[in-house]
Amino acid sequence: MKNLVLVLLLFLGVQMNASTPKDAIKFYDIKNVKIPVVYEQSNLLPTGFVQLVFIGGGNVNDGNKIGLSKIASSILNEGTKELGVTKFADLLEQKAINLNVRTGLETLNFELDYLKDEQNTAINLMSDLLKSPNLTENALKKVRTQITSALLNKQNDFDYIASVNLSSLLFKNTPLANPALGTIKSIQNISLDDVKKYLKENLTLKRLIIILGGDMDIDKTLALLKPVLSTLEVGEKAQTHHYEANDKSQEKTIYKDTQQAYIYFGSPFSLNDLKTEAYKAKVMSFILGSSGFGSRLMEEIRVKRGLAYSAYLRIATSNIANYTTGYLQTKIENQKESIELVKKVVDDFIKNGATQEELDSAKSFLLGSEPLRNETLSQRLYTKFFNFYLGLPLDFEKIQLNQIKNLTLDELNSYIKSHTEIKNLTFSIVTQKSQKDKK
Repeated sequence: MKNLVLVLLLFLGVQMNASTPKDAIKFYDIKNVKIPVVYEQSNLLPTGFVQLVFIGGGNVNDGNKIGLSKIASSILNEGTKELGVTKFADLLEQKAINLNVRTGLETLNFELDYLKDEQNTAINLMSDLLKSPNLTENALKKVRTQITSALLNKQNDFDYIASVNLSSLLFKNTPLANPALGTIKSIQNISLDDVKKYLKENLTLKRLIIILGGDMDIDKTLALLKPVLSTLEVGEKAQTHHYEANDKSQEKTIYKDTQQAYIYFGSPFSLNDLKTEAYKAKVMSFILGSSGFGSRLMEEIRVKRGLAYSAYLRIATSNIANYTTGYLQTKIENQKESIELVKKVVDDFIKNGATQEELDSAKSFLLGSEPLRNETLSQRLYTKFFNFYLGLPLDFEKIQLNQIKNLTLDELNSYIKSHTEIKNLTFSIVTQKSQKDKK
C-alpha cells in the first residue's frame, strides 16, 4: 500500500495532460497574512498532493551550525513525540499515505500525498507532526548517528569529495561553500535547543507557500489545513541571498588511493535578468556541455579522443547564484590533458560561438522534450512553484519555448561571446600521486 499513489502516478503520468485542469495561484488569509497557494485541480486520478514550503529553512541559512537544517528535517521524519517513528509510520502505511520532510538550499518542505478518500486522515497526521514533532534527545541521537555514518561513508566517495571541494573554492566564505550534510564535528555540536530555535524561526506564516494538487476541492482542503496553520506564529520573512562565484581560476588536488582522476570544475556566470536571458543561457549550456552526446565537451573529450566515458558542463541559473559546473572522470595518465582540453573547449566556444547546425539541433531537442518535463501533476506543480518563487510568470516554460524558437544564431553568438567570465575555470581534483611524488 505504501507506494500505491506513486505507482498510480507513474503508470498514468504520461496521460496527465489529457485532463483539463484548472490551475492558478491564489492567496489564503491566516492571521492577516496572505499566504500564496499554487494549485492545480485534476480528477484524472483519485489522489491528492499537499506541500508546505517554508522559505528560509534551507542549509544556506544554517549559519555557524552547519548541517542544522539537515538535522532538523531528519528529526521531523521521526514521527510525533506521542507515537514515535514506528507507530507513526504504521499509521501512514495503513492508509497508503506518503509524508516526507526534506530540506533544500533555501526551503524546508513538508510533502504529503494520499488517496482522495484519505484526505482528512492524511492532513490530520501532518497536523500532528507539525504540532508535536519528536523533539527528544533520543531522536536527535539517532539522527546524529545516521548523518555521521553517512559522512564517514563519504570519505571514500571521490565524487562527493571533489564536488564539495569545488563548492568550497567557487563560493569561499559563503554558505554555499558548506556541505549540506555538515561535517562530523558540526553535527555533534548541534543541540536539541538549536533544532527547536530553527523550527520556531522557520515554521511561520510569513515564510509559507502552499502547493496543492489533484482530485480535491481547493477551498475545502485549505479549510482543513487552517486549524493547524493557525497555530503557527506569524514570524518574519526570510532574508534573501545572492552569491557570486569566485572569478579567479583556482585548482585544488586531493590524493587518494584511486585508479581514476575525478575532475570537477566550474566558473562564474553573469546573468542580470532570468526572464530575458534564461533561454539563451539554456541553449548555450545545451550546446557547450549539458546535452550529452553532441555537446562540444563530449565530442572533444570522449568521441574524438576517448579520454573519458562522459564529460558534462551546465549553466546553473537561480536567484541565489549563477555559475557553471561540470565534471569528468578519466585515467590518471590522462588527467592533465583532459583539464587542458576542457579549458580549450570553453575558450574556443566563447571565442567562436555556436554553429547553425548546433543551434538547430538544440532547438529541435529543447522544443520537443521540454513539454515532456511537465507531463505529470507533480512536475507541473513544482514548475509553477519555482516560477512563482523566482518572480516569473507561472507559464514561463511556454514563454521560454517561444523565445528559444525565435532565437537567431547572431543573437546566440553575441550572448555567448559576452560571457568571457566562464573561462575563469576552477578545478577540484581527486587523484593518485604519481610514482615520482610518492618517492
